[in-house]
Formats: sequence, C-alpha cells, structure tokens
Amino acid sequence: MLVISAADVHDLLTPAVCRDLMRAALTAVADGQVFLPLRTVIRPPELGGLLGLMTAHLAGPEPAFGLKSVGVFPGNTLLGKDAHQGVVTLFDHETGEPLAIVNASAVTEIRTAAVSALATEALARPGSRVLTIFGTGVQARAHLNALTGPDSGLRLGSRSGSDSGSRSGFDEVRVVGRTFDAAFRFDERARPFNDPAVAVAGADVIVTATTAPDPILMARWVEPGTHVNAVGSSIPTAAELDPELLARAVLVADRRESLLTESGDYLRAAPLIGPDHVHGELGDILTGRLPGRTSPEQITVFKSLGLAIEDVIVARYLYEQALSTGRGQRVTF
Repeated sequence: MLVISAADVHDLLTPAVCRDLMRAALTAVADGQVFLPLRTVIRPPELGGLLGLMTAHLAGPEPAFGLKSVGVFPGNTLLGKDAHQGVVTLFDHETGEPLAIVNASAVTEIRTAAVSALATEALARPGSRVLTIFGTGVQARAHLNALTGPDSGLRLGSRSGSDSGSRSGFDEVRVVGRTFDAAFRFDERARPFNDPAVAVAGADVIVTATTAPDPILMARWVEPGTHVNAVGSSIPTAAELDPELLARAVLVADRRESLLTESGDYLRAAPLIGPDHVHGELGDILTGRLPGRTSPEQITVFKSLGLAIEDVIVARYLYEQALSTGRGQRVTF
C-alpha cells in the first residue's frame, strides 16, 4: 500500500491538472455514473470538532472507489493548522484491498479551490477583474493560487466575447481577514482591507473561505453582476452568506441533494427560498445541460460543499502518478 504525504500531493497535483480532474468528477456525477451517498457526520458532544465520512464509487471504464475520513476542527486556524485533517483511502474496485492512503488536508485544499475555479469560469462575468477573498487560512490561499496567475489556467473570457481577448487571473485581489493584521500578512499579491463592505465594492468575484458560524457577506454589499464562491461552511449549523443574498442570486450547487440537506447557507435562507430556487448543479452547466450566467446583471452564487467523488478521483490520479514517479512510501499492510 502507498502512503502519499501532503508534500507528495502538492508536488504531483497542480491547480490546472486538478481543475481538469474536477471537471471529470462533476461530469461523471451529471452523467449518473457515480454512487454518492450523503456524508455521515459524527459529532461527539465533548469534541471541539467533527468527523465526516464521505464515500464514492465511479463506474465505467476508469472506475474508482474510496473513502475520505476528515476531521473538521475550526479552532485549528488559531493554531496555524488546517481546519481539515484526515485521510483519503483508495480501494481496489474489484477486491476492496486498500491501495493508498492520501493526506486529505492537501487533497481538500487543492480540489476545493479547483472546483471554485470551474464555477468561476462558468458563472463569472467575462472580463472579471477584481477578486475579493474573505479568509486568510489554507482555503483562502488555495483559492488565491487557483484563481490568479498564468499557472492557474483560469480563463475569464473578455468583455467583448472574443476568445482572442480571453484573460487569465485578475488585475486586483483584495483580502478580508479576522483582523486587519491577518489580512496584511496574508500575501503580497492581495491588498488588505479592514472594512468588508469596502472590500466588496466593485468586486467581480467574491470567495468566502472562513470558519465563521454566522454570515459575514451581506446582500446589501454585493453589486449586480457579481459571482460568489461560498466555500467555508460545509455543515448545517454554519452559514457565511446573508440569506437575502441567496434569495437574490442564481444559486448553483455542486450537488442538489447535498445542498438541501447539508448546507447551513441554504438552510438559513429556507424561510426565503425553496428547492425550486436552486438553478441546478455545476456539472449540468459544465456539460451544457443547463445554462450558466444568462445576464451581466445577475448575481450568481456557487455553494461548494465538497463531494467524495472529487477526493476519490484525485486519490486515483495521485496513486497512478506515485507509481510512475516513485513518490510515496510503500508499506506492507
């Protein structure tokens, strides 16, 4: 069995490659090729976090079968550690034998931002120039890397609609942290802001990647035409977005069933919206079954909860790469 460390994951998985893997994962979901139960959440009353169990099986000519066991401990951010800790276990789809154990923190870090990059390409206005990030932790940095610069591979299109005018990255990046000092120390590519309303003014794309239990992005701040990637909340009891914002927006999910059951952002907004308010799943937009943005004035929100198939497809890729490059630690199991 292979043990694939965080360092191996970062060396073998670039944002651009991961974005292609996530397109394949979401397309497989849209095509009905994935067995994907809702996650099981274990929350002992005396524990400062929770354990999520997420499993998936991909059928077809390139099958994959695996489980992510991930602890979510919000207090880790104050310790300088990732709030997500755990492993992705890749199993042989014929015998059930464990093939690899992969560092789940690194996988979650890169694949979550890669999915947001796909959503941004599909839903943001062409020619988007200003990116605002809420948060200064692991996911905030992963999104900065996935959404900016030529290495990200992100294509934002052009205002004129001409492919020849397509642009990569953003002209301006802003960041809002728990404190101004945290925002100031975040990254030299990002301009720190103290006032979130000011940081949002004129933004084309907003990312919320925080551990906040209650909304930190208000509807009155968000201008027409903005796209929002809501990333931080993945449990029913936490929400980053003002319910009124969801009510005003074209709402897209990574998976509809997960959104209606597991998303605190959606459940908090339930008095204002119902299941019919959900435009659809990102995979259906990527495959052309549904349109994405249909007007420059629409506010679009992609609610990211994370799907086990994303982790499993990444684990399969990393396993294959590790075998061919000699990376990872081989252990007798």
